Amino acid sequence: MAKPGETGIKRIVSAFYNSLRGFRDSWKFEAAFRQELMLCVVLVPLGFYLGENGVEKALLIGICFLVLIVEILNSSIEAAIDRIGHEEHDLSRIAKDMGSAAVFIALTLVGITWVLVLFF
Repeated sequence: MAKPGETGIKRIVSAFYNSLRGFRDSWKFEAAFRQELMLCVVLVPLGFYLGENGVEKALLIGICFLVLIVEILNSSIEAAIDRIGHEEHDLSRIAKDMGSAAVFIALTLVGITWVLVLFF
């Protein structure tokens, strides 16, 4: 059974505007997102320049966007948990720490990918 709501082109337009609002809120409320976006502003053009072929360029650039994706997902987990309550709870801490670990892994993957592509 389909969910009630918008369909067709109207749904696509609404989804686009929801995404823009998500980008705006990520920039406005998440310092880590701003820092990682600034890193992408530097690394993406470098990836175009330093990658020797399409695959290398895709790896160097794509991995940067992966960090932004993981950061937005981590921030959404944190926002949902904070909406539930700010009191300390083991499950809340675990969820937030797991999101943080995912961001750490994504950032580590950036370093590994750039080193392997550029030096090996």
